[in-house]
Amino acid sequence: MNSDLVIRTYWTGDPAEQDSLIKHEWLVTNGLGSYASGTISGVPTRRFHSFLTVAHPDPLGRYVMLNQLSELVRFPDGSIQKIGGIEWADGSLELHGMSNLREFRLDSGLPVWRYELPNHVIEKRILMPHMSNTVHIGYRLISGIGPVRLKIRVAVHFRRHNAALDEGLPADSYDLQASAGRLEVHGLSIPPLRLYMDGENPAFTIETKRFTDILYRIEKQRGYGAQGDLWSPGYFRVDLAEGKDATFIASTESWESILALSPADVFQAELERRQHLLAAARQELHKGMAQQLVLAADQFIVAPTKRVVETTRIRATGGDVRTVIAGYHWFTDWGRDTMISLEGLTLITGRHVEAGHILRTFAYHLRDGLIPNMFPEGESEGVYYTADATLWFFHAVYRYIEITGDRSLLKELLHKLLDIIDHHIQGTRFGIHCDPGDGLLVQGDPRFALTWMDAKLDDWVVTPRRGKAVEINALWYNALCLMEKWLNEENQSSRVSKIAELADLTRLSFNQRFWNAETGHLYDLVDGENGEDDPACRPNQIFSISLSHPVLDQQHWQPVLQNVRERLLTPVGLRTLSPDHPDYKADYHGDLRTRDAAYHQGTVWPWLVGPYTDAWLRIHPEQRKEARDFLNRLLQRHLHEACIGSVSEIFDAEGLFTPRGCIAQAWSVAEVLRVWVKVAEDKTIRATK
Repeated sequence: MNSDLVIRTYWTGDPAEQDSLIKHEWLVTNGLGSYASGTISGVPTRRFHSFLTVAHPDPLGRYVMLNQLSELVRFPDGSIQKIGGIEWADGSLELHGMSNLREFRLDSGLPVWRYELPNHVIEKRILMPHMSNTVHIGYRLISGIGPVRLKIRVAVHFRRHNAALDEGLPADSYDLQASAGRLEVHGLSIPPLRLYMDGENPAFTIETKRFTDILYRIEKQRGYGAQGDLWSPGYFRVDLAEGKDATFIASTESWESILALSPADVFQAELERRQHLLAAARQELHKGMAQQLVLAADQFIVAPTKRVVETTRIRATGGDVRTVIAGYHWFTDWGRDTMISLEGLTLITGRHVEAGHILRTFAYHLRDGLIPNMFPEGESEGVYYTADATLWFFHAVYRYIEITGDRSLLKELLHKLLDIIDHHIQGTRFGIHCDPGDGLLVQGDPRFALTWMDAKLDDWVVTPRRGKAVEINALWYNALCLMEKWLNEENQSSRVSKIAELADLTRLSFNQRFWNAETGHLYDLVDGENGEDDPACRPNQIFSISLSHPVLDQQHWQPVLQNVRERLLTPVGLRTLSPDHPDYKADYHGDLRTRDAAYHQGTVWPWLVGPYTDAWLRIHPEQRKEARDFLNRLLQRHLHEACIGSVSEIFDAEGLFTPRGCIAQAWSVAEVLRVWVKVAEDKTIRATK
C-alpha cells in the first residue's frame, strides 16, 4: 500500500500521554450523513461519540444506535487484557490497554489501532460500507500464539444524536431478539439495531446490565448536561487465530443487505472506492498530505436520502440528489458552506457529476430568490435566513462551468439565476434589497444574523451587521458581473445593459463608501442601523480582492491585504476581529453564551485561508512558494491533532491556537484543498473525467 496514504500517531505507553489519547478523535462516514466517531482511547467525551449514528428518513433525523463497546482479550494462558475506557461522574476514569497502544493510524483514511501486548500484537480497524447504515469493526491477531478469545460487550441508548444524554433510556430495557447468531435490539419507532459477529466460533451471551452516571467531559466543558446511562444486552465472543480476522457488524439495514458480502469483500470494495477517489483527483493531490485531504473531503458529500419526497421527485426526472454536510458532528447541510466548499470538495477532486447534482439540489429549493440557509435536523424543508448563500451560488456555478466546461447546467439554471437577480433588485425576504440610489445590497432583520457571522442566542444577535456589509456587496458585484457575462454568452442581450449599468454603479459606490482612508482598510459595514459605518478590521474585506471579479479598486489592494496580514493572519487561518477591538475575544470556550460571544469576535477560521491566498496571489503572483509553505506548516501542525486527518472548524485566536468547534468542517477541508492545488509547484492541469 502507498505509504503516503498512512498518517501515523505513535504512543510510547507513557501515562503522561493519557490526556492526548482522550483528546484525539477519529471519524468515519458512509455517504448518507451517518457516521461513527470517538476518541482514540475509546473514552466517549461527547454526546455524539458512537460506533454507529444513523441518518433515518425525516422526520426522525440522525440517531445514535450503538454507543459503546468494551473489549476484553483472553490469552491461551488464561490472562486477560481489557481495551478501551469510560469516565464516571464521580471523577474516576477507567482506561485499559493504553500502555500497549503503540500506534494509531489512518490507513487509506480508515482508523487502525495497533496494540502490542506482551506476547501478541492485535490490530483493530473500523469502516462503514459506502451508502449503507452499517459499521464493520475488524480485529486481527497479527502475531502471537492463538487462538485468543475476544469478548465485546455492547452498550446502547437510542436517541437523536443531538439530544440530551439523559433523554429517553427505558427504565427497564429494550426488546431483544436473537436467532441463529443474529441479534436485534428494538426500541422507539425506529428501525432495529442488528448485530452480528463474523469469525471463528462466534457466540452471544445475554447478560443485561445498566451503566449509570457516565461522564462526557467535553459536554461538561461546553456547558451542557454531561451525564448519561447506557444499557447492555450482553456480549459477543469470538476466537482470533494468527493471521485471521474477526468482524463485529452493527447495522440498521436488512439482514439480506448486511450479509450480502463477506467482511473481506466489504473491506476490499471500500479500499477500491477510496483508490478511485484518489485517482480521480487533480494531479497535484496525488502525493503527501493532500491525499488524506481528498479522503477527508469525501466525508462531507452525502446523498440526503432521508429527505424522501425531494429524493424521489428528482430521481423520477432522471437526476440525483447530493448535498454537503457542513461539519461533524452537529451540522446538517448549509447553503453557504456548500457553495463555498463545492470547488474544493468536488471539482478539484474530479467529482464533477456530483457537483452538478449538488447545484441542482439547491436550485430545486430556490424560493423568492434565495437558496436555503440550512436544512434543520429531521426536516425536509430548508430555512432561508441568509443574505450571502445565494450569492455564493453564483460563484459555485461559475467555478463549475470553468472547470468542467459543462454549459448545459448554465442553460438549465439561467432563468433561475435571473430570477435571483430580480428578487434582489426588487427586494425579497429579511430586508434584502438593492438600494436604487447606489446599487449596494442592503440586508437586515432584527430576528436573524444574515451574514456568515451568524452567532445568535435567543434574541441576542452577536454580530448583527444590518445594513450594507462589505463581503455581501463584493459578492453582489461578482454575481452581477457573472450574470452579464452569461447573458452575453447565451445571446440573451435584452437584459445585459441594465445589469452592466447596475454593476458599474455598485462598483463606484463600493469604492466611495467602503474605503476608510483613516485606517487604510475597508469598513466592515456602511449605513448601519443608526446610519453609522463600522470601522472594525475583519477578514470580510478580503473578498473585495479575492473573488473572480474584484470590486475594490486596485490601488487599495495592497493596504487592505497588509492590514489583514498584520492584524488577522495566524498560523491556522484568519482572526474574525482585530485584537485591538474592544469586543475581541482571544479564546473560544465555556458555555454556549460565552462561546457565541467569541465565535466571530476574534476566533480563527481556517476556511479563510482560501480567500486570503487568492488575494495574496492576485497581488503577488510570483510568491506562490510563501503561500505553499504556509499551507504545509498548517497541515503538518494540524492533521495529527483534534480529528486525525481532517481540519477543524475554528481555533483560539492566540496562544496555542487550540482547535475548537466541529472536529471536521467541510469548508475548512475544501478551501485548504483548493488553494493547495492553486499554489502547487507543478501547475500542469490534468484532465479529469
